[in-house]
Amino acid sequence: MIIGGVDVPQGPMLKRTKVSITRENQTRYYVPEGTLSLNDEDAEGIIQPHNDALVISVLINKSRVKRVLIDPSSSANIIRSRVVEQLSLQDQIVPVVRVLNGFNMAYETTKWEITLPVNIAGTVQETMFYVIEEDMRYNALFGRPWIHNMRVVPSTLHQVLKFLMSGGTKIVYGEQPDAKEMFAVDEVVLISTLTAPKELGPVNKGDTK
Repeated sequence: MIIGGVDVPQGPMLKRTKVSITRENQTRYYVPEGTLSLNDEDAEGIIQPHNDALVISVLINKSRVKRVLIDPSSSANIIRSRVVEQLSLQDQIVPVVRVLNGFNMAYETTKWEITLPVNIAGTVQETMFYVIEEDMRYNALFGRPWIHNMRVVPSTLHQVLKFLMSGGTKIVYGEQPDAKEMFAVDEVVLISTLTAPKELGPVNKGDTK
């Protein structure tokens, strides 16, 4: 989870006003036309049970980029500097200093951002990313800015993305094997050190039994 995208202040601080917004409860007893829905058929072919993240592939600047993490809990879009270099787009990077906070409030300062065309299921969206040098298990992270602009509905359970277009519902399937590989937990096997009993004494290299 990434929180932030906060500009590092370069001048005098401005006083901030706290705003509270309240939304009235709404209850619907019907399903309006054009509503997205998820059912058991959407999860066909998925290894169950699972706790996998939603990982997809997209076209960025007409190049296929794998291991893209969809993270609704993040308020920023992230891309690795290595990916930008491989796409030969270093000249499009803009120097901007921002602070990103993690779930444990640990922070990292980014120095660049870049806006790139992202093509998903034939729909192209100009997307702004923060560029980071840190080595990650994913090549890019799409957070709420991209999710909301695309108006997509992600489901980690069903391993799909759905969004409405004029021609109907578009579906993008997650790549579960990549998700499992990215977030696999390495098992640590503890092996006790065996020592020879004291009464036997040391064993010489030439001894065999």
